[in-house]
Amino acid sequence: MQYLHTMIRVTDLDASLRFYCDGLGLVETRRYDSNQGRFTLVFLAAPDDLSSARENKAPLIELTYNWDREEYTGGRNFGHLAYRVDDIYRLCAHLQTLGVTINRPPRDGHMAFIQSPDGISIELLQAGDALAPAEPWTSMGNTGDW
Repeated sequence: MQYLHTMIRVTDLDASLRFYCDGLGLVETRRYDSNQGRFTLVFLAAPDDLSSARENKAPLIELTYNWDREEYTGGRNFGHLAYRVDDIYRLCAHLQTLGVTINRPPRDGHMAFIQSPDGISIELLQAGDALAPAEPWTSMGNTGDW
């Protein structure tokens, strides 16, 4: 398992970049704009992690800016932790044996969401290519929020 990033929703991308980059000294490593989804993702790394971050080997901060105004309450501006895993199906099955609810099952063989006992969302991403779709995951619906 590899720790990937912590996602934080921001309401003013420019102000957030001034804070994280100009203030704290983090460095933008990549950016993704989704016209269809109406959001921008900006990934930041600490200067000492920059070379590792470019190889996807250092934890990042993911700033998520939703283009349509939204008010975040109850800690919803903190999004999730993310981990790259070797076998998403095996890990999700193991978590189920521990009583963990799979909020967003890995129907695509690539991504799943679970929650900690305290309600912290955790994204699981399959290392390498997505696994072939398989049951019971393909037919499993979403449960709750993540």
